[in-house]
Amino acid sequence: MKNALTLILVVILLSTGCTDRDDKITAINIRVENSSGIDFDEVQVGGDEFVHTDVSSGSFSEYLEYETAYEYAYIQIKSGTESYVLQPVDFVGETPLEIGFYTYVLDVSEDGDISLIFMRD
Repeated sequence: MKNALTLILVVILLSTGCTDRDDKITAINIRVENSSGIDFDEVQVGGDEFVHTDVSSGSFSEYLEYETAYEYAYIQIKSGTESYVLQPVDFVGETPLEIGFYTYVLDVSEDGDISLIFMRD
């Protein structure tokens, strides 16, 4: 009896407690990781409506939802009075990202160049 009750309890916990964060997602979710030595006040990824704010050195932004995105994007970083831009030439031949979670790892060199490393989460 004791074993049957334990088994029932385990089955209930496994069936109700197992959820994956991407079970019900319907969009591309992108966040920014700041791997530079400076704090980012704003990071625009793509269009004007996609701005990640207050991303301190070594931290992550919250995810923003995108309808369409690629492994790289237009990036504008504002830090204090400085502004840095990564401008892609085009997206010809690129495949849009599938629905899911992604991170753009961003760094700013001493020369002010932005490097972007794309990661699937």
